[in-house]
Amino acid sequence: MINKIVSSIAEALEGVKDGSVVLIGGFGSVGQPDALIEGLIEQGAKNLVAVLNNAGTGRVGVAKLMELGRVRKVVCSFPRSAGSVVFEELYREGKLELEIVPQGTLAERMRAAAAGIPAFYTATAAGTLLEQGKETREFNGKRYVMERALKGDVALVEAWEADRWGNLAYRGSGGNFNPVMATAAELTVAQVQHIRELGEIGPHRIDTPGVYVNRVVQVDRGPPWTG
Repeated sequence: MINKIVSSIAEALEGVKDGSVVLIGGFGSVGQPDALIEGLIEQGAKNLVAVLNNAGTGRVGVAKLMELGRVRKVVCSFPRSAGSVVFEELYREGKLELEIVPQGTLAERMRAAAAGIPAFYTATAAGTLLEQGKETREFNGKRYVMERALKGDVALVEAWEADRWGNLAYRGSGGNFNPVMATAAELTVAQVQHIRELGEIGPHRIDTPGVYVNRVVQVDRGPPWTG
C-alpha cells in the first residue's frame, strides 16, 4: 500500500545531506514551508545551496538558517527586501555567495530540470550584467542568453491538502513556486495542512501529482478549504 505520510518533521527530513541544493517554495512568506525550514535547522545539514524567491526576512526561518552558517550560497530573484538584514550582513562580510536569477527564468530552469531539458535560451537578462559568463546567441536578430536547468537534491514545499499517495492541492497564492519546485528535486517533501482520503481531492484540483512527492507531513492550522 502506497502511503507517503510520515509522522514527524524529523522523519520527513531524514537523509538530507550536507552540501544539498535545497529548493524552498513560497513567495516571501506566502506558501513557504516554515515548519520544514525549522526542521532543517534542527536536522543539522550544512553547506547548503538555498534556491528560493527571496533571501528571508528578520531572523527566523531561512534567515535563521543562514545566520547559523548553514547556507553557503543563495540562488534567488530578490536577495534584498524589507527586513533582509541577515542576508545583507553575511553578504557584505563575504560569508555568503549569491546568484541572482530573474523570477521567470528561475521557474523555467526548474521546469526544464523536471522535463529533462539541460538548457534553454531566453531573452531575459540579455545585455545586462546577469549574462556575464553565460553563452549567448542571436536568433532572428535578437540576443538570447543560455540558462542551464536547475535541479534540487531536496525540495521543501507547502500545500493545503494531500492524500496518502502524495497528491497535492495548493490554496490561492500558495501555488507560486511550490508546484514547479515539487517536480524538480530528487527528494520532495511536502508540508500540508490537511490530509484527505483517496479520491477526496478531485482530479481537477490536484496541482502536483503524487508521483513527484516522496514524503508528506501534516502541519494543521485551520479548517478545510471549500473553494
